[in-house]
Amino acid sequence: MHMLALDTSTEACSAALGVLHPGKPEQVFTRFAESPRGHAELILPMIDSLLEEAGLRLQDLSAIAFARGPGSFTGLRLAAAVTQGLAFGAGLPVLAVSTLRASALQALQRAPRATHVLVCNDARMGEVYTAAFARGDNGLPEGITPEGIAGSSPAAEAVRPPSEVVLPPVPGVWVGAGHGFRAYPQLCELRAALVTLDEIFAEMLPQAREVLPLARAEWAAGRILKPAEAQPVYLRDDVAKVPQA
Repeated sequence: MHMLALDTSTEACSAALGVLHPGKPEQVFTRFAESPRGHAELILPMIDSLLEEAGLRLQDLSAIAFARGPGSFTGLRLAAAVTQGLAFGAGLPVLAVSTLRASALQALQRAPRATHVLVCNDARMGEVYTAAFARGDNGLPEGITPEGIAGSSPAAEAVRPPSEVVLPPVPGVWVGAGHGFRAYPQLCELRAALVTLDEIFAEMLPQAREVLPLARAEWAAGRILKPAEAQPVYLRDDVAKVPQA
């Protein structure tokens, strides 16, 4: 089965096309650009270029996957809208993948020894989108905390954690991932009982190439959506309101 994946949830705009023929290893074609704006002008040419390179039409795909958030409000709406439009037009199902989980997979791939990942993506307004993941038996990240928003402050211990913790006291080899660590360097000092961050990928941005394997897992689990069900997950309800100190 062939699958297209999109991610416009951060300043990174990316698309990936996984071409999988029976009995052959998957071929993955990717496009990536880091830009603070202009994703709407970038994403469709990326998709056209990928299909041309692979010699496929949109109708040859089995599904379209997208990073559903959390992330930039504008970016999430764009990815959902493009996914809906393409899927409706080609009569394809849709798969939704957590942006934080895609970041966690990228970290696990870059740190083979890691058993756990704390993802902190910059949410602006002094906050980060965060969740913790463990490496599953299949190598894919499995959530061990709910996705949430944590406030940031000059002191790492003053970070307001979602679900009462930011770094769970779970033994293992922990790494940090996400540009939240770049935006708020104090997060690099987070500690829990017997646990510290062994390595931090502060420049890491989620990409569509990691959305692909997670989307295939969603397909195998039967979590397949109709195009109209391709909806963003924002976490934050009021983007205009500045959090209280």
